[in-house]
Amino acid sequence: MIEVYTDGASKGNPGPSGIGIYIKQGENQIEEYHYIGVYTNHEAEFLAVIKALEYCGGEHFPTEIISCRSDAKLVVDAIEKNYVKNQIFISYLNQINSLINIFPHFFIKWIPQKQNKRADSLARKAIINKN
Repeated sequence: MIEVYTDGASKGNPGPSGIGIYIKQGENQIEEYHYIGVYTNHEAEFLAVIKALEYCGGEHFPTEIISCRSDAKLVVDAIEKNYVKNQIFISYLNQINSLINIFPHFFIKWIPQKQNKRADSLARKAIINKN
C-alpha cells in the first residue's frame, strides 16, 4: 500500500498557488511540489490530489493500493460522496474519479493539518520557488 499525503496552498484566495505531494512506500519517501498558477485554495487542494494520482498511476504505482490523506475536508467529502455543490469543482471531481479507476483500490482519509505538515511545507515551497 502506498500512502499519499497531498496539500494545496494559495497566497491569497485566489492567488499564486502550489501543491505538495508526499508519498511513503515502506522505507521510500518521495516528495513532489509544483507551482500551479493562480487558483483558490480549494482548487489547489483538488489539483494536489489530481497530480498525486497522475504521478502514482503513471509509471510509478499503477498496480498498488493507494491510501490518500488530505487535510482538506471539502475535497475528502467530495471524493467520498462523489458530489460537489460548487460547479467549479465538478471537472476536478470527474478527473479524480477517472484517475481512481487506474488503481485496484483507492482510499481517501481526512487528517488534521498537524499530520500533513510535510505536504503543506512542499506546497508552500512551490509558491516561493514558483516551480
